[in-house]
Amino acid sequence: MPSTTAKTLTSGRAFWTGFRDGTPFVLVVGPFAVLFGVLAAEAGLNVLEILVFSVVVIAGAAQFTALQLMTEDAPTVVVLASALAVNLRMAMYSASLTPWIGAAPLWQRAIAAYFVLDQSYACSIVQFEKAPGMSIPARVAYFAGAVCPVVPVWYGATVAGALIGTQIPESWALDFALPITFLAMIAPMLRTPAHVIAALVAVVVSLLTAGVPYSLGLIIAGVSGMMAGARAELRADVRKAAA
Repeated sequence: MPSTTAKTLTSGRAFWTGFRDGTPFVLVVGPFAVLFGVLAAEAGLNVLEILVFSVVVIAGAAQFTALQLMTEDAPTVVVLASALAVNLRMAMYSASLTPWIGAAPLWQRAIAAYFVLDQSYACSIVQFEKAPGMSIPARVAYFAGAVCPVVPVWYGATVAGALIGTQIPESWALDFALPITFLAMIAPMLRTPAHVIAALVAVVVSLLTAGVPYSLGLIIAGVSGMMAGARAELRADVRKAAA
């Protein structure tokens, strides 16, 4: 769980606090990245292509979505649209982080934009809300710290998976890393009824649309969950205003 810090927290201490909070995610990011490398190699990509895929996209869910559609010979437009739709959550992450680090220098925001990951966002937003008195440099340092243990492991484990390929036995069940990663990130963030409603609606709709071709059911579920959550939050705001 991200640590609460005082207003006097220095950038150096903030960085190492973020590093400590982001390190546990390595335990699931590693197997997740290895699995992507293995599946990408089985799909016919070479090691360089797999590494470039991870460096350029750097979004596991979008990478798995695109890879699956590519193996199904889906149209290129569908592959790109699906990967983009899955990654739209990053735009929401960025909007959520803007009030906290939006005043940072442009070059820092540009670098942070590339490294907005599920893990870095989950750690940072919880930390910033718990310690609103942190300075802008300390927030940026914390964000950087939360990223540092995760990204090198993602790159390295992806290459390892590509090199190992089919030598990993199925009994290892590396695909467990994906659901565990998202459960670890989402559970602490379900703090309001709107969050819970959004999650429940997304789960139900994803199950109902599981048979939709090209995994488009996930997009439908995501949009449905966001709409439900936004509606619930709007109703809550109206009730508060009336009270």
